Amino acid sequence: MQRYRSYDAFTGLEAAIVLIAFVVVAALFSYVVLGAGFFTTQKAQETVYSGVGMASSSLEILGDVYGNSTGVGGTNAKIDGVMLVTGLTAGGGSIDFSRTTITYSNKDNVTLVQRSSSIDSTSSNVVVDRSKVGQNEWAIIDIQNDDSDKGALLENQEQFTIYVKLDTPNYISKNEDFSIDIRPDQGAAYSIKRTAPARIYKMNVLY
Repeated sequence: MQRYRSYDAFTGLEAAIVLIAFVVVAALFSYVVLGAGFFTTQKAQETVYSGVGMASSSLEILGDVYGNSTGVGGTNAKIDGVMLVTGLTAGGGSIDFSRTTITYSNKDNVTLVQRSSSIDSTSSNVVVDRSKVGQNEWAIIDIQNDDSDKGALLENQEQFTIYVKLDTPNYISKNEDFSIDIRPDQGAAYSIKRTAPARIYKMNVLY
């Protein structure tokens, strides 16, 4: 009697192997696609956060801006120094003032004000007396709410009093408009626009 062999079992096994192979390949492909998607999403998120950080300023002015005149005051006097208090906005990152630049501008020119040599990232105390600030120079003359080192890093809750001493060509006359731009090493510059009063005294609130 002639016997016939059945190959059905082998065909089923091969089909199972092929199916498993397809499942494994599909799983690997899905993992690669998901991983690429997560990576792209993360990079996009970092780009958005970086863009927001560069477009917004972490600085704000606290209180009034003052103009100081070393002259006797009066209608012909001029402002030769500007004083302001600055701090961080809510949620703003720390700012290193040893890497910050300040620019003064009026209708005639734009001047880069030199940073005081006392403002150094390694210095334990960057505060100087206002009378020792030279012409065309800015310095930190007071620090509030700093219980540590009085260093150049402006941190949360701290307040820096900045004094900008102008040189003679940039003295501010009565009713004159001017601008001071504070530009940290990261983030947008903070612009302060003010106008001198019609009569200048020893100390003047600038609006």
